[in-house]
Formats: sequence, structure tokens, C-alpha cells
Amino acid sequence: MHIDKLGEFGLIKRIARHIRTDASVIKGSGDDCAVIKFDRSHYLLLTCDMIVAGVDFKPDDKPYLIGRKALAISISDIAACAGWPRYALVSIAMPKSTSVGLVDKICKGILDLAKEFRVNIVGGDISLAQKLTLNVSVVGIVEKKNLVLRDGARRGDIIFVSGCLGDSILGKHLRFSPRIKEARFLVKNFKINSMIDISDGLTQDLGHILEESKVGGIIYADLIPRSRPATSLENALYAGEDFELLFTLPIKEARRLMARKPKIFHPIGHITERKLGLRLVDKNCREKIIKPRGYKHF
Repeated sequence: MHIDKLGEFGLIKRIARHIRTDASVIKGSGDDCAVIKFDRSHYLLLTCDMIVAGVDFKPDDKPYLIGRKALAISISDIAACAGWPRYALVSIAMPKSTSVGLVDKICKGILDLAKEFRVNIVGGDISLAQKLTLNVSVVGIVEKKNLVLRDGARRGDIIFVSGCLGDSILGKHLRFSPRIKEARFLVKNFKINSMIDISDGLTQDLGHILEESKVGGIIYADLIPRSRPATSLENALYAGEDFELLFTLPIKEARRLMARKPKIFHPIGHITERKLGLRLVDKNCREKIIKPRGYKHF
């Protein structure tokens, strides 16, 4: 059997079945970050992401933006767990023909974003490869009381997203700003039950919350905030790499949030019982069952 028969998430589950951890691990695979015991008040957050030429960026994309994205996507994972990033390891693999100037520009993109988010680059690795590949690991910190994972959504919760969706294919995936500040605002002021960043598509990442929380959900097409360049609702639902926050909170907390009149946070639906699955209500108020889908590597 080839891996394309299993699919990306099927392969992850197959590998995860064989992994055993000790009591220091609060959460291993299956969320945006691994969560590790640290001190009385805090957890460590660990995450890593790899980007490959021809898959996650085009060979003719600006090297500065490629480097920036390599770090930004891991910082976005830290935001999804409501922490803040502290340290990063950066590994780069490339063909022998790669110019030194290109590497300099990639590093500049990484270092500028690291400075913006006060991330210490503390090491990494360099290797030979047929395609330019970057792998970044980030360590973050979160207060125990503020940790948010995917498995806390409850029936009756309101589903929110930050920002607008659908224009990642037009370049947002290279220029987005990780929502650290927004996530920290949420957990400091409201009870957030579950959260994830939208990396693979709205419905696919909402599907992860529904699966881990053992619930269902309804979203409303007219409420989904679409970017002006977004060409269709399909892009907003399935395109991925928006790197916005997707979160749920109790209705009382949602009312409090909306009373603050935040322009960046948008309610798009609510959590239901598991047997209802994921449903979409269109602009004509017709309800249909949809399958979570989005970007998959295979």
C-alpha cells in the first residue's frame, strides 16, 4: 500500500499509534503544539513545520518572504495554543547551485520576523537536497490557566474566526502576521474552549476541532468573512493557509466579546451535538451536510 491510500492524516494517525510518552507530556501529537510540563504556572509549547519548494512556495517567490513564512507558520501554531514564542531552531536544505545571495535573503526574512516577535534563533542545521526545504521548530510558553487546545468545544459554543478568509492563494500565505496578540487578548479576557489556526482550510481545521471535541457544528455562508480578493465561497471554505484563528467559546462569553465591537473577530456558526456532523447553511437558508476538506499533502 502506498501512502496516498492512507492520506496525510491517516499516515499521522498510523505513526502516532506507536508513540509512547511519559508523564512530563501533557499533550503529544494531535494538536497545534505539543504541551510539556515546565513549572508551577506554565507549560512549554513545542511545534515544528517544514516548507518545500513547489509545495509550500513557488521557486520564483521572493526569498525574503519564503524565510518569513518558514518561521511565521510555527509562530501561528503557538498562537493557536494561546502562548507566546521564545526560541527557534532553523534547518535549511538546498541544491549545490543555490546562490549565497538567495540564502542571505531567506535568513533576513527569518531574522526580521524573529525580531518582531522576540524569538531567539538558537541553532539549526544545513544539508544538501534536490529542492529548497526549510524546517523550523519553535518553543513557546503558556500559562497553565490559559492553554487552549482543539478538544474543548462544547455544545452551544459559538464558532468564531479572526480576520478574513480566502485570499491565501493570492499571496497571503507569504505575508500573514501570526495572531499572537489576538490570541493573548482572547484568553486574558474570555473563556475560550477550543482553538486552532487555519492552515489547511476552514472546514478541514474546524473538522479537527469537531473530531477532537466529539461534537458537531453548523456554519453560515453569509457570516463567513471573505477577503475582497477572494474569488468564491469555495476559497474561503477550503483553500487553506489563511493562518487565522478559529475558536469556540460559550454564548455568554461570545456576547461579551461582541459587546467589545472587535472588527477582527467574526461569529460564523455554533457547536451542535456530534451526530449532526458538520453542516453549512447557504445564503438561501438551505442546510446541507458537508465533509471537512482542504489542503492535504497526499
